[in-house]
Order: sequence, then C-alpha cells, then structure tokens
Amino acid sequence: MCFSCSVSNNKQQAYEGYEWLSTANFEDEIDGKKVGLYYLGDPDGACMAVTNYGGRIVGLRVPDRNGDLKDVVVGFKSLADYRNSNEPYFGALIGRVGNRIAKGRFELNGVGYYLPVNNGPNTLHGGKKGFQDVVWTVEQESQERLVLSYHSPDGEEGFPGNLDVKVVYVFNGKELKMEYEAKTDKDCPVNLTNHAFFNLNGEDAGMEITNHNLQILASHFTPVDETLIPTGALTAVADSPFDFRKAKSIGKDITKQDVQLKYGKGYDHNFVLDKGITETEELVCSVTSPATGIKMEIFTMEPGLQFYSGNFMKSANTFKSGQKDKFRTAFCLETQHFPDSPNQADFPDIILKKGDVYRTSSTYRFGIEGNVQ
Repeated sequence: MCFSCSVSNNKQQAYEGYEWLSTANFEDEIDGKKVGLYYLGDPDGACMAVTNYGGRIVGLRVPDRNGDLKDVVVGFKSLADYRNSNEPYFGALIGRVGNRIAKGRFELNGVGYYLPVNNGPNTLHGGKKGFQDVVWTVEQESQERLVLSYHSPDGEEGFPGNLDVKVVYVFNGKELKMEYEAKTDKDCPVNLTNHAFFNLNGEDAGMEITNHNLQILASHFTPVDETLIPTGALTAVADSPFDFRKAKSIGKDITKQDVQLKYGKGYDHNFVLDKGITETEELVCSVTSPATGIKMEIFTMEPGLQFYSGNFMKSANTFKSGQKDKFRTAFCLETQHFPDSPNQADFPDIILKKGDVYRTSSTYRFGIEGNVQ
C-alpha cells in the first residue's frame, strides 16, 4: 500500500523508519490549507513521492541496470527546504502559463493584461506566485493514482477568469503519466506542465548530466533573444548544436560558440516537435544515462518540449541525498505549447475559451537501455 501523511495515524506508523523521505517533514499548513507528502508505487521498490505544496514531485526511484534503486528526480527532504530555496520550480506543477511571456503583457479580446514580471523584464511560469507556490487539494489518492485540484481566482497574477485545474499523477513503477484538465468562466491563456529536474545518474551521484545521451524528435526550435523570448522564427536544427534528431550526449555541443547557447548559458530552448499537436500521446524524446543504464522516454500530446540543461544551478541548495545543486547536475524536459504564445500570432494558440475544456497528457516511461517496455 501507499500512504500519505495527512490520513490516519496507523498509516503514518507504517512509514516510521522509512528512511528515503519522512512524511513528518512535509506536515504543515499554508494559507489555511494542509500540506502533506504522498507516495505512489512500492515503498520498497519503484516509488514516487509528491507533496501537494505546488504539486511537486519530490523524488522518483527506479531500478538501474543492476537492479539498484536510483532516485532520478532531484528535490528536497522537507517542506521548509522547498520554501527557502532560491530555485522555486523543483518538481512543481507550472501554471497558468508555463514558460515566458514577454514584458508580462498580452492582449486578449481587445483588452490588455499586465502580469508581474519575475524573470528579468518578462513573466516566467505564471508570475511571482504561480502554481508552484500554492497548496493543491488532494481529491483522491491510491497506490497508483493521485488527483490534485486548484481553483485560481479571476485576476490571480493578472490573468483573467476563474480557472479550475485538475492534475492526475499515475505511477505504476515503470510509467509516470500526468493528465491535465482545466475549465474557465472567461477566455484566458493556459499552458500547463511539470518542472521535474532529472538526473538519471541518480541524485546522489552528484554528477553533471552532460554524459546523458539525448534524442528529441524535432527538426526545428524557437530561437530566442537575449532575454530568452522567442523571436517568432522556427529555425532548422540541422548543422547546429540543437540537432538532437539522432541521439548524442548533452555535453557534445554545449560549449560551442553559438549565440543561442550564449543567451541560454547552454540549452534553455523550446523544440518544435515534428509530430505537432496530437489527440493521443506520441513518442517525442528519449534520454539515457550510460552510468546507470536508466532510460527515460517521453510521450506527449503537446507540440513543444522545453529542454533546460541546468545552466543556472549554483550549489546554493542541498538535495535530499546531501548533494548540492551544482552546475548542470539536473535537466528538465517540459512538455508544452510554445513560449510567449499570447504574443506570437504564428505559434499554436493557448487561449482556453469560456465553456471549453483544456485537456492534455504526457507520459515519462522508465526502463533500461535496450530493454524499455
């Protein structure tokens, strides 16, 4: 069975002495709402831990080629560590709008909207208090399934409309599926994702992720200006450091002289997936650690994938393993629509209309290189 810290004392006692993560370290109340830690999977095997503070994936353990469990999602061992971190997005659900909106401004239905800027001159990941900093309601929990919901009131972080969001995490030991749903009473932009930071070497290895072999099924990416806002162009990846159509190590081209790598201090770019928007999930990416043999495949309905190579990590925080968040010791692969879409007429639309239902899903599948099922 999988238990949470917010239910019965008997269930709490079942996790006494369970050393990976202490449920007690996540018990608190924020904005009048209870915070807890929830487990999915087998506590003695492949297992995932989530806190409803920001809907964060705190850790995710899967077996390596030797059958040893590796925690491949970096995170912290307590709620206090998350609240005190100078990196606000570790493992979190992101919204209302993932990625950047130029100058914190957009126009919708003839009305101009102004959002708090929190990333240079731009708005990033929903504003100063995005979905990563709110307490989600736990609607349902079981050994394989956790259902979270959040009501974002009209005007929150400058966005129009009352937005009701539901996110479902499903983990069966091999696959992590994330299902997103949202409804609004006023037209508004919506682009939901998860910001898990991965290291398939294992969080405790303390190794850079540049040894990972990465493949992204994208023939184009969206180049950015010096503030990381897309220029509006779709640029071919051929003959550039951004060509991951065939698997190569993350570190192979990351230090090359390239203006885009200079702007991002490495990779921090949206890849335009060849499949486009689809009604069902399709394979778009795979990444493997030669050190552990762990392979992760990503399937999504979304048209874009943001690849971030951990360029702004500065050893300022201590992970639950005791390792520091050193430069490039984790990467992100965020399924999404494109950055700054409300201001880019040629990008896929992210406006959720009143009365419509936003639905999308992505799956992260784990296995061993040559044996992913």
